[in-house]
Amino acid sequence: MSRPTGTSPTTEPVVVIVPGLRDHVENHWQTLLAARLSEAGRTIRTVPPVTQNQLSRGARVAALAKVVSEITGPVVLVAHSAGVITTVHWSQETEAQVQGALLVTPPDFESPLPEGYPTAEVLAENGWTPVPRSPLPYPSIVAASSNDPLAALDRVADLARDWSGRLVELGEVGHLNPASGHGPWPEAEELLRELEQS
Repeated sequence: MSRPTGTSPTTEPVVVIVPGLRDHVENHWQTLLAARLSEAGRTIRTVPPVTQNQLSRGARVAALAKVVSEITGPVVLVAHSAGVITTVHWSQETEAQVQGALLVTPPDFESPLPEGYPTAEVLAENGWTPVPRSPLPYPSIVAASSNDPLAALDRVADLARDWSGRLVELGEVGHLNPASGHGPWPEAEELLRELEQS
């Protein structure tokens, strides 16, 4: 993969927001974080919604790759839910300058999900499994909930270990989304600063 081109280098890494399968939710902490950082003068890029083949892991990896390819200089990734799994798949095949990644409440796609979510068969057909377990080539923080309906804490701890990430336990925050009663998440900015200073 060629080095990113297209924008001027900056002293701070560009923040790339990688949403989950529900893409952009108005009161989601990622949306609110992007707005706050933008107001503070940071350069933010958000992976746009996939309009065709929405469950395709390949399509979502391609969308992330396109965003990063248009950036000159280092990036820091902020991924949530399936966006974490997208990021990990993309990281197996990129040479982009990633300074770090905040990987928040990854789902356990290798265990049955609650009713209403894709089945294991559908996830496999769309390329999501097996989930890569190789160490990531950049520092990462994996933020986990103790009562996430999409992943048991011990399973997320296993992912963090395999990815060589630092596990941060958030307590009982569900899937850390509006459906679990969470909009703003100020700790995201603290964890992001930690990554950028490492």
